[in-house]
Amino acid sequence: MPELMTTAEVADYLRLKERKIYELVRLRRIPCSRATGKLLFPKQMIDLWVARHVEFDGPELRVPPPIAAGSHDLLLEWALRESGCDLALLSGGSQDGLRRLANGEAMVAGLHIIDPDTGDYNISSVRMLQGIGDLVLIEWARRWQGLVLPAGNPKRVASLSDLRDKRLRIARRQEGAGAEILFRYLLSRDGLRLEDLDVLESPALTETDLAAAVLDGKADCGLAIEAVARQFRLDFLPLHQERFDLAMRRPDYFERPIQSLLTFSRTPAFVTSAQKFGGYDLGGFGRVIYNS
Repeated sequence: MPELMTTAEVADYLRLKERKIYELVRLRRIPCSRATGKLLFPKQMIDLWVARHVEFDGPELRVPPPIAAGSHDLLLEWALRESGCDLALLSGGSQDGLRRLANGEAMVAGLHIIDPDTGDYNISSVRMLQGIGDLVLIEWARRWQGLVLPAGNPKRVASLSDLRDKRLRIARRQEGAGAEILFRYLLSRDGLRLEDLDVLESPALTETDLAAAVLDGKADCGLAIEAVARQFRLDFLPLHQERFDLAMRRPDYFERPIQSLLTFSRTPAFVTSAQKFGGYDLGGFGRVIYNS
């Protein structure tokens, strides 16, 4: 089957009559798109829809609390607030989000965990989760990560090697945060060692905490996204574009909080906000990255 199916193709795929498909569309009970002026059905979304309606006699599937855990993202934080989806934000880092998702403590988790062997994001991490056989990764955005620096870049930082050569005070994120994992990856890629750097003892628990440390003069720099640097009117040295995904269980994809968030995130207001924040690429938004 093609990735985008016509009404006739989806009817054949589901072994239903076409008039039944039209009825489901009219009632808004089946995922479809009218972007081209005719009905199209993304195959991955249809597969998720079918899985959501599976019946079985196993243990009850408890709906997790409406919490968005994992990594902090400015655009996600804004969308959670503006969409009225009723998801509460609990930003403890990517790996903390995965743990909460696996334990049924969160409905969705924001992730940006790079695989140092492949350079890809999140898939290897979710594959290691125990006890979850219905996990889905949805692309949220591509984001620029780099060094957040004081306004005007007074120390003329031009590369990661300047962190060592100029003995800069570096603000870091906590263990398990996607930014901390990426920071170690970038240092290794450039032949640098964390032990040779002047790193602040207390980690920053969010990217805004890190930017505030630079703004207040407590640190000379730190790794964060471009949007945070812009928010604090700080300089930014881009180093790496990453992929930020939303992880959730298949049944929860169809729950009202997540559907409300994703629906709002397809509006012009969302696109405009991403442009204002800066450093975001929404070209792959909504794409199913992984479907276990």
